[in-house]
Amino acid sequence: MTFASYPDTRLLIANACVDAENGNTQDVFNPATGQPIGRVAHASIADLERALAAAQQGFEAWRSLSVHERAATMRRAAALLRERAPDIARLLTLEQGKPLAEARAEVLAGADMIEWFADEGRRVYGRIVPARNPAAQQLVLKEPVGPVAAFTPWNFPVNQIVRKLGAALASGCSFLVKAPEETPASPAALLHAFVDAGVPPGTVGLVYGNPAEISSHLIAHPVIRKITFTGSTPVGKQLAALAGQHMKRVTMELGGHAPVIVAEDADVQLAVQAAGAAKFRNAGQVCISPTRFLVHSSLVKEFSQALTRHAQALRLGDGLTDGTTMGPLANPRRVAAMAKVVDDARRRGAEILTGGQRIGEAGNFFAPTLIGNPPLDSDLFNNEPFGPIAGIRAFDRLEEAIAEANRLPFGLAAYAFTRSFRNVQLLSNGIEAGMLWINQPATPSAELPFGGIKESGYGTEGGPEALEAYLNTKAVSVIGV
Repeated sequence: MTFASYPDTRLLIANACVDAENGNTQDVFNPATGQPIGRVAHASIADLERALAAAQQGFEAWRSLSVHERAATMRRAAALLRERAPDIARLLTLEQGKPLAEARAEVLAGADMIEWFADEGRRVYGRIVPARNPAAQQLVLKEPVGPVAAFTPWNFPVNQIVRKLGAALASGCSFLVKAPEETPASPAALLHAFVDAGVPPGTVGLVYGNPAEISSHLIAHPVIRKITFTGSTPVGKQLAALAGQHMKRVTMELGGHAPVIVAEDADVQLAVQAAGAAKFRNAGQVCISPTRFLVHSSLVKEFSQALTRHAQALRLGDGLTDGTTMGPLANPRRVAAMAKVVDDARRRGAEILTGGQRIGEAGNFFAPTLIGNPPLDSDLFNNEPFGPIAGIRAFDRLEEAIAEANRLPFGLAAYAFTRSFRNVQLLSNGIEAGMLWINQPATPSAELPFGGIKESGYGTEGGPEALEAYLNTKAVSVIGV
């Protein structure tokens, strides 16, 4: 499967690409130019019913395969994804905007993750429990929960699906995803790799359309037994509440507002290099992006100047252009949101160290922006900007920085830089987050848990723990007659 140009994207139902029954579509735009590049089908309720029926049939067929056959099929899909990475990465950049190198890395990381989950699925074990009655045998069985409904965002259109898809298929579940309408072609290419790898019809499915209509229909439907969502905390709360009404299992990976603590003994150059790269990756549109920089007062001037130079050295442009190191924001809404954050900080007396404005008239470009000493009641230090903006504040005692890091209701990711073992212990035990990286950029991997606490969600989408959310536990006790 090759892509000569950006394709119109259709629904995937029972391994077939189909138009919406009513023919509805919407435009897809290139965020670097603001121009339409294709269209994506909008599913009706009738389309959703067909997709649900296919998901149930796919579940019965997929779960009946041996775990070794399922693993082999997933590995074939990973190989196809890796083979097609250059073409899929180009689609991803066209629709999402990130530099081509980042897009390619996302696709290849997805292939690695699929392979890891394929192997981990072979290690889903039950157990034998010694019985109190010598005539009885007691078993604990692990069984797939059933068809899964997934809802994924536009910032990592391949990666965010893979995290859910890999665990679901490895556990024996079928998988129906409502992917983002703004970035539809790369998710379609991902799922076509599984179709071409030979999954039974209905094992994977793909729909687009009205998010509220699709989520309310899929979550309430009796075919769906598990919900998994990545997105904002407000929407996550709504979907979790709806799932709770129907007693559906839920995994939620929600918003963050990641603090970065630069201790008095930190390597400033390492902190700038690692945190700076993490901050401006994908134009800051990353749920684990560092946003609140808390720097010891003895280092804050040096750190601020160095991070400012890093931001100013970034090269904005179309993600397909050689040399681009930061692409556009995904849509005009994000540009307006960034301007609002900057205006609020400026009005409250903060210093704009660099950036702070839209770049150009075409596309959704916003300058990498650093804000010095934003007040604690500023928008920037309370709400996730989800863009190329970060604030820098000084602290005197590490305990103060930890308290500020924990002040907000979010708890997804955090970062810290220190040379002291004592500080490592304080940070490891004191930071309230699902993930903490010390002296390094974010390094999420398939084998480590990926998820948050507090209002950043619950459950994990990495490590062997991820498969538990897709498995039922059944106790069986047998006495021979």
